[in-house]
Amino acid sequence: MKNVVLSADGDRMVYSVPDAVADQLEDYCMEFCCHWLPESPHAQRYRINGVLCYNETDFIDYLNRWIFPEQPSVLVENLGWIEFDQPLPEPYGNCPQFNF
Repeated sequence: MKNVVLSADGDRMVYSVPDAVADQLEDYCMEFCCHWLPESPHAQRYRINGVLCYNETDFIDYLNRWIFPEQPSVLVENLGWIEFDQPLPEPYGNCPQFNF
């Protein structure tokens, strides 16, 4: 398990995720938001009046339920609001990041 930093235009959240997710974070996030959410029958609850409504916790739920149920991802820490041009605090400075 490795740490990643996720956000949805809000607080930066550190999650411990399976190594494969951390190593290819953008690929997993894009699959979630560009394919699974609009196409999967399991994602119907995120489609509201033709608009996708989700955040980083929904991505973690997706990983835990559909992709890596044997290696659940967990919240490590809420870093609070950090501007995107600001560095992350240690020890998270080199963690992969994604903003939904």
